[in-house]
Amino acid sequence: MTDTPAWQHPFRRVEDVERIFDVRDYVADRPLCLTTKLAFDLEKPILLEGEAGVGKTEVAKTLAAVLDTPLIRLQCYEGLDASSTLYEWNYARQILEIRLAEADASRRADLERSIFGEEFLFARPLLAAVRHPGPRPAVLLIDEIDRADEEFEAFLLEILSDFQVTVPEIGTFTAVHKPVVILTSNRTRELNDALKRRCLYLWIDYPSPDKEREIILRRVPGIPARLADEVARVMQGLRGIDFYKRPGVAEALDWARALLGLDVAELAPATLRETAGVVLKYRDDIERLERVDLEALREGRGVEADAAG
Repeated sequence: MTDTPAWQHPFRRVEDVERIFDVRDYVADRPLCLTTKLAFDLEKPILLEGEAGVGKTEVAKTLAAVLDTPLIRLQCYEGLDASSTLYEWNYARQILEIRLAEADASRRADLERSIFGEEFLFARPLLAAVRHPGPRPAVLLIDEIDRADEEFEAFLLEILSDFQVTVPEIGTFTAVHKPVVILTSNRTRELNDALKRRCLYLWIDYPSPDKEREIILRRVPGIPARLADEVARVMQGLRGIDFYKRPGVAEALDWARALLGLDVAELAPATLRETAGVVLKYRDDIERLERVDLEALREGRGVEADAAG
C-alpha cells in the first residue's frame, strides 16, 4: 500500500446518510442508512438482495453522486469470467507498434517491453476500480451477481479481500483507496457463504404505500399528489396478486410518467388495462389482470380471490 492519507467518508452518523440520500431524492429507510454507514466504517462491501426493480442499483448510483466519484458497473451474466472483468490488451494498437518497429531497427530491442506497457492496457471494471486514483474511492457496482457462475464468485473473493490485481507483464496494482462495493442480487440462486461473509447484508423489500407515494412525487416532477397516491395504492394491490413477475418501483415510476404524459388526472379501470404493458411484462400476467376487479384494486380492496382462474 501507498502512504496516501486515509480517505475520510462523510457519514459520521446514520442521520448524515439519511440527509444526504434525501438531498439526492432517494427515499431511504433506517436499515439502509445504518448499513451504508457501517459499510463505510468497516470498509466492507454491501450485498443488497431483493426483487427486481426495488431500487438496489439506485443505491450505488446515489452513492457515486453523493461522493462525486465514478460509478464503475460490472453487469453479471452466465459465463462471465476473470479475463472479461479485469483487463485485456489493445491488440490492434500492439500490432501497429510491431509494424512500426519492423521499419525501425532501433526500436526492435525494446519491442516486447514497449507493447506490454500500461498505454496498451484496456482496464475492465474490476481493474478500473482498483486503479482509480482518487481523491475519493470509486463506487464499484457488481450488478446481479446471482446471474454469474459460482466459479466467478470464487474469483471475486480474492479481489474483495485484497483489492489488488496482478498483470504479469507489468506488475501488481493495489488500490490507493478501496472501492465502495455494492453487490446486488435478485436471488435467482443462493450465493456462496464465503462471499456473503465478506459483505454486510440487507434485504430490500417493496416499499410501503406511503414510501412509494413519496418516491413517485420526488422522481416524477409535476405529478398530482392524488394521482401519485392512486398509483402507489394500485401497485400495492398488484403485488398482492400471484403474477409471474410482480412489478417493482421502477415500473411504478414508468407508469406514473406514462400517466402524466397521457394527461390522466384520475385512474380508471380502462386506463389500467390500456397501459398494463408498462407495468406487467408477461402475456400471462396481462391476461390474468383481465380477471381482476380493477375497481376494487383502485380502491385498495383485496383482489386476489377475483384473480383466480
